[in-house]
Amino acid sequence: MNYLSDRINLLAESETLAMTRRSRELRAQGFDVINLSIGEPDFDTPDYVKEAAKDAIDQNFSHYTPVPGYPELRQAIANKLKRDNGLDYKAEQIVVSTGAKQSLANAILCLVNPGEEVLIPAPYWVSYKEMIKLAGAKGVFIEGGIQTDFKVTPEQIEAAITPETKLFMFSSPCNPSGTVYSFDELKAFADVFARHPQVFIISDEIYENINFIGKHHSIASFENLRDRVIVINGLSKGFAMTGWRLGYMAANSEIAKACDKLQGQITSGACSITQRAAIVAMNTDPAESTDINMMVEAFRYRRDLAISLFREVPGIRLNVPEGAFYLFPEVTAYFGKSTGDRIILSGSDLCDYLLDTAFVAIVPGSAFGTPDCIRISYAVSEDTLREAIKRISSALSNLK
Repeated sequence: MNYLSDRINLLAESETLAMTRRSRELRAQGFDVINLSIGEPDFDTPDYVKEAAKDAIDQNFSHYTPVPGYPELRQAIANKLKRDNGLDYKAEQIVVSTGAKQSLANAILCLVNPGEEVLIPAPYWVSYKEMIKLAGAKGVFIEGGIQTDFKVTPEQIEAAITPETKLFMFSSPCNPSGTVYSFDELKAFADVFARHPQVFIISDEIYENINFIGKHHSIASFENLRDRVIVINGLSKGFAMTGWRLGYMAANSEIAKACDKLQGQITSGACSITQRAAIVAMNTDPAESTDINMMVEAFRYRRDLAISLFREVPGIRLNVPEGAFYLFPEVTAYFGKSTGDRIILSGSDLCDYLLDTAFVAIVPGSAFGTPDCIRISYAVSEDTLREAIKRISSALSNLK
């Protein structure tokens, strides 16, 4: 008898976390697995942030926090949005959560009714689709292929909007493709949304600081959209603080109050120590941060290295990602190939094959709405990256 709710039965497991779990299980069995499936910087949190956390413990910040975050942190985030993005938000328009994932879920659940439509460019981050399911809404996916650098066009967005469309959500820089939308491209999107005032926009900017082409641009920059844009960000990627669990959103006051209300019934406020450390992080200008700049340059070098090595592998079709720390190659050249009794019919089959034979964990593109591709994280050391690509190349050469 299945006594679990339909809600949880319809929810898919995160394929990125599932692949990470499988790689850990193989490691526990003694296999030398290289994990290129997880979206986590391999750097440590900056020392000045860690010191702020230690000071917070000594100062006994050990009690319940305000649901939307300490006032000092919310003001620091508002200051950051002004300093780095030219966005004018008041502290009361900021809600701090236990990771950007919770910020996304809060916003979706506070905006979307069952049956309403949510437009999502594909490829998309794996959890978008499942969060929409939890809200009872209908995901409408707009395809962006490798031939367009995985970008969608204003014309595609306009064609997808119906009277039932409530929300458009996307990330830039994008997980999984590394795609970065320019100011002009975002302006073209804004012109479309200006004609459809019922549509809200969630702009996931968690990879803001890992950008290889210069200044980050937010769609919230356009004044005629400001009250309809929910900016999502956090500390996991730019400050290598994945385990600290700190995300935030900026939105109009009504949406912010709604998310405060929802969060108050689910988790209440984020960790007190993390919040005190986050104040120091938010007060850091990324342009002047040695830690952030060093990390970005390391990722840039690894991106270029990985691309140069994969270009020697037949059947791997790549774009050049402009941000984040992933490659998202198209691998259809291997579909239909086999070795022994094993036939590769999809990206999922290919990922299973590479894990089982090369002991390299990567994620199928189907998790991100683009089944012709696979996602490879290069957030590992140069030596590890070289070894992983060597194993992948060798395993692929055995497919005929």
